[in-house]
Amino acid sequence: MGSIEAQAARSAHRSVKWSDNIAIHHGSGQDSNLMAATPDTRKLYQQVASTIMASIIGGNYKPGDRLPSERDLAVAFKVSRPTIREAMIALEIRGLAESRHGSGIYVTDQPPAQVGPGDLDIGAFELTEARRLFEGEAAALAATTVTDEELEDMEAIIAEMVDENARKQKGEIADRRFHVAIARATRNTAITAVIENLWDMRHKSPLCVYMLERARRVGVQPRIGEHRRILAALRKHDPKGARKAMRDHLARVIEGLLAATETDAIEGARSKAVKKRHEYTRRLAV
Repeated sequence: MGSIEAQAARSAHRSVKWSDNIAIHHGSGQDSNLMAATPDTRKLYQQVASTIMASIIGGNYKPGDRLPSERDLAVAFKVSRPTIREAMIALEIRGLAESRHGSGIYVTDQPPAQVGPGDLDIGAFELTEARRLFEGEAAALAATTVTDEELEDMEAIIAEMVDENARKQKGEIADRRFHVAIARATRNTAITAVIENLWDMRHKSPLCVYMLERARRVGVQPRIGEHRRILAALRKHDPKGARKAMRDHLARVIEGLLAATETDAIEGARSKAVKKRHEYTRRLAV
């Protein structure tokens, strides 16, 4: 079996064998496409991670080898790049790979950690997407029922958020309180329970915890201006505005996670810079 890079470069209609029972077919498609010959009920990132893990353990990639780019893996597996990113982070958690800033993902020389695919649970992209759906509607409903007292409480929570950002406090305690306060303003205990559970998943899922910690390391913090826009729409009792403000906010959270876990874009930018430097060197030599 050749390297993943070679596999990804083959014809769009050829089948790439990763193991005796898994075949990846190249071409266009969404994450819903089946990646295995037999039904696999695991999450897509878990399927990808397990397949690459088998390739590493099988010796197709040696310690110190660089894994293929995110783009090539996405093409080979016919999944989105966020799915590939979650799979790579799952390999890091297992100790099979490590991310080198501005360079890519490399195979480690450490034995894999004893973590089962299911133990990693939910990733930050998947969780934030769910939050965007539920919390957008919760904000719209809260705009019709929120009281002046609750609005003042939310204003005080934003002030706490500003303080936490200044102190670089982990855990986003005020951020959670703000979003749960909106849920409670709906007067629907089921909605409140769902949103509290989604926030609790951030701390219960090892994959989510790992991804959020990486985001914190590069300076990602709760965005104060976006929370103020949500509060402004609630003050106007504007359901459409509140829904839009919340959905826009959580869409930017997803964008921030993508940027914080990016490796290929950094590498590409560095490559372009090197080429530009060589070009100017040639020009100066004339």
